[in-house]
Amino acid sequence: MKFLGSIEQYLHLQKIDSSTCHILEEKIPGSLTILWFKSNNNIIDVDNKQCEFNTNEIIFLTEFHKIKPKHINQIRFLRFNRPFYCILDHDSDVSCKGMLFFGASQLPLIQIPKKEISKFETLWQMFCIEMQSNDSLQIEMLQMMLKRYLILCARIYKIQEKYPDTKTESDLIREFNFLVEQYFKTKHTVKEYAELLSKSPKTLSNLFLKIGFKSPLQYIHDRKVLESKKLLRYSSLHIKEVGFEIGFEDLQSFSRFFKKHTGMSPSQFKHSIN
Repeated sequence: MKFLGSIEQYLHLQKIDSSTCHILEEKIPGSLTILWFKSNNNIIDVDNKQCEFNTNEIIFLTEFHKIKPKHINQIRFLRFNRPFYCILDHDSDVSCKGMLFFGASQLPLIQIPKKEISKFETLWQMFCIEMQSNDSLQIEMLQMMLKRYLILCARIYKIQEKYPDTKTESDLIREFNFLVEQYFKTKHTVKEYAELLSKSPKTLSNLFLKIGFKSPLQYIHDRKVLESKKLLRYSSLHIKEVGFEIGFEDLQSFSRFFKKHTGMSPSQFKHSIN
């Protein structure tokens, strides 16, 4: 089941088995994935490392993890993107940004305690029911349930204290992505993020090129475009105010940037969604 919103919001909820496990390898830009294993002996290569996952374990993946299913029995799959739910915007409520996704230097994993399983089961059923509704409240309801899901997971992760302490190249990319989430409105160059990571801009660019992702600058620009679309669609801000909100000092600069990355001017975009 998939939800697709008016400004590229994306939520995918599905039960996966051996016949549908190719879904795990799909690349959705800006997405985060939660896998809840409902059987033993699920084997997946994660970042070229073979891992086995068993009943009621949950793992948390970003778009930067390289996933290859080897042996899949039963998984409950949930994937969403930033337009649907930005974990940084809701961190004061969910407190998961650094634990469940971008902050962990090894694959974050929790084991659902027996006393908590009924909560997860109930929430999953509610998710499935709401995915089939079709009214103006659907996205708000789905966002509320995702928030609840993340809170349940974050609480368990904190209790289990599975905080790893080593870094890999993939971890550096995830950390860069997380910093962009924090600072895209005020920091606009690769150099500024490289300084936060104690790296050179060239090192970052070479790393992204080596692993085969978009360039660091593309990630910064994509995040600014996403925020622009959200504000143009959902806020009462004037176009100039939207540009100022994401770091542009004048309307002309913002309009040129937006048109370069979307193919239309901000006013044309507003008109297209009305």
